[in-house]
Amino acid sequence: MNSREIYTQKLVAIDEAVSRIQSDNDVVVAQAASEPQGCMARFHTIADRVENVRVFSVLTLKPYDFYMRPEMRGRFELASWFHAPGSRAAIKAGTGTVTFVPNMLHRAASDRIHARRPDIFFGTCTPPDKHGFVSLSLGITYEKDIIEAARTVVLEVNPRLPRTFGDTQLHVSEVDLFVEHEQEVPMIPAADPSPTDLKIGEYIADLIEDGSTIQLGIGGIPNAAALALKSKKELGVHTEMLVDSMMELYEMGVITNSQKSLKRGKFVATFAYGSRRLYDWLDDNVAVEFQRGRWTNDPAVIAQNSRMVSINTCLAVDLTGQVASESIGATQYSGTGGQSDTAQGAVAGMDGRGKSIIACYSTAKNGTVSTITPLLPEGSAVTLHRSFVDHVVTEWGVARLRGRTVRERARELIAVAHPDFRAELTESARKLGYL
Repeated sequence: MNSREIYTQKLVAIDEAVSRIQSDNDVVVAQAASEPQGCMARFHTIADRVENVRVFSVLTLKPYDFYMRPEMRGRFELASWFHAPGSRAAIKAGTGTVTFVPNMLHRAASDRIHARRPDIFFGTCTPPDKHGFVSLSLGITYEKDIIEAARTVVLEVNPRLPRTFGDTQLHVSEVDLFVEHEQEVPMIPAADPSPTDLKIGEYIADLIEDGSTIQLGIGGIPNAAALALKSKKELGVHTEMLVDSMMELYEMGVITNSQKSLKRGKFVATFAYGSRRLYDWLDDNVAVEFQRGRWTNDPAVIAQNSRMVSINTCLAVDLTGQVASESIGATQYSGTGGQSDTAQGAVAGMDGRGKSIIACYSTAKNGTVSTITPLLPEGSAVTLHRSFVDHVVTEWGVARLRGRTVRERARELIAVAHPDFRAELTESARKLGYL
C-alpha cells in the first residue's frame, strides 16, 4: 500500500479511537497547543466501563469532564506534570481526580517510561504530505519519546496546525489510528506588561549582553523583558517554549541567531504556544527547529550555548536563595517545568558567561505579603536549589547570589525586597543567624 492508503485504512471516528482506552491504562496526551481536544472532550463518555485510567498531561488547557466531575473519581485521574486553571479548580473543589507528577522537564518522558510503559498516546498532527509524513507541529517535549514507547498511538489530524521542522516528522506507518478533527489551534493572548513588569524587564535587559543566547517564558515579566531587549544586537534563542515576543524580536532584527555556538542560525525550542500569527510564522519556517525536551532542556546541552541567559519567574525566595516557583506552601500551583533545567544549564555555560535570572514581584496579595521571605512557607516545593541560584530580580533591583555566603545573600535579597518589609526581614535574618 502507498502512504495515502495506509492513512485511509487507519482513519477512524473519535469515539472509536477513545474506545481503545481500557481499565488500568496509562494514557499520555500531548501538551499545550498540541492538546488533542477532540478526543479529550470525549474521554468521559466511556467512564461507565473503565476504572483506574490515568491521563498524563502538561498544562491541560480545558476543564474536561473526565477530571472535573467528582463522579469520575475511581474512573479517571489526571496526572499533571504542570497544573493549569482547570486542574487547580478540580483540586480546590475536592474532586479527588487530580494528582501531580514531580519532574524535571527534560526527564519527563524518560522517567514516565521508566515507571511504566504508557498504554496509549493521544496527540495532534498536520495532514500527511505527499511522502506520507505528518508533522507533530507545535511540540515534542515528551511526545516523540512517548510515541516510540506507547503500545497504541492515536493522532488527531488538524489542517490548521503549522508544519514545522526539526524532529517533528513522523511517517503514517508509525501511527496506529488517525482521527480528523479540524479546530482553531489553542492560543494564548499576550499579557500586557504592567509598570512593575516594565521595571523588572529593564533590570533583566541590563544583565543581557549583545550576542547572548536567551530562554524566555511567557507572561507579563518575560514580555516586559522582551520589550526591553529591543536595543540589543545579535541575540540567539535556545528555549523550552517559543513565544510571540521571540518572533517579534526576530522581525526587528534583534534576534538573528548568528552568534550562537550551538545550532547557529536556528531557533531551538521544544514547543510553541502563542498567537495565530506565531503559528503562521512557524509554518514551513526552516529557521526554527523543534527538538525533544530530553535534548533541548538537558542542562549539559544548554551549557554548550555561548553567553546563555535563562529567564524564569517564581512565587517566593527565602533569604538563603531557595526558590519556590510551583507551590504556595503545600498547595501545588503549577510545576517545575524547565526552570531547574535551564537555570542549571545557564550557570554551567561553556564560556563562563552564562547567567540565570529569577524574577518576581517584591510583594503578593495586593502588597500585603513579601515574596522575599526569611523561610519558605511550610510544605513549599523548592524548585531551584539555592546552589544554582544566580540573579534574583524584583522591581527594586538585582540581587547577585552566585558564590555568595548566606550573610551576603541575605543582604542582597533584603535590598531588593519591598521597602515596607526590609526592617522586618532584617530582624528575622538576625534571629536566624544569617546576619
